[in-house]
Amino acid sequence: MPRIALVTGGSRGIGAAISTALKAEGYTVAATYAGNDEKAAAFTAETGIQTYKWDVSDYDACVAGIAQVTADLGPIDILVNNAGITRDAPFHKMTPQQWGEVINTNLSGVFNMTHPVWPGMRERKFGRVITISSINGQKGQFAQVNYAAAKAGDIGFTKALAQEGARAGITVNVVAPGYINTEMMSTIPEKVMNDVILPQIPVGRLGEAAEIARTVVFLASDDAGFITGSTISANGGQYMS
Repeated sequence: MPRIALVTGGSRGIGAAISTALKAEGYTVAATYAGNDEKAAAFTAETGIQTYKWDVSDYDACVAGIAQVTADLGPIDILVNNAGITRDAPFHKMTPQQWGEVINTNLSGVFNMTHPVWPGMRERKFGRVITISSINGQKGQFAQVNYAAAKAGDIGFTKALAQEGARAGITVNVVAPGYINTEMMSTIPEKVMNDVILPQIPVGRLGEAAEIARTVVFLASDDAGFITGSTISANGGQYMS
């Protein structure tokens, strides 16, 4: 039987690329989304990948959603924690709400999704937990104290949990993308892109969502069984750690 993969935020952007790449490799894929029913329906119609709506910052919603996916498709073997939000502001202007929303989605959401699937992975002696962090969780970024803290926390979460999963056949890893050519990047003015962003990237271009997806597909595979607790930087050489 095909292994079951669940991708949070899996119907748009990097998440959509990950979902479709995993399906192309023979996995049965489910994708979650938070709010855009129209785009989720279009994604399912185009790809045949089932989508499920819930908020990853809500633990009970995650438990219920995961139970539904399991009932529909089977127990989850691969979890890709991709869902994330930004609420950018310089720290002196950042509100507790902006802080809390980002931490609750980007960090607590990783706990909320991983915790319910962990016992089953331990029982079956196999699992893959792959979390999409960010270059800004590695190096920091102006006006992103909340986002950088959450994404750095994802890396710490991964390093600790990898030690618990190793003897149970579960690997836990991070992919940390740099600037990726997604819908969000298309809003940046051309002059800012050419004069500010691209000169920071040694390879001289934005990354593609498919490149992140291929990294995830590898980490999900049996070939990656000796890789755990790792952070794979996919940023064109912009930040090297």
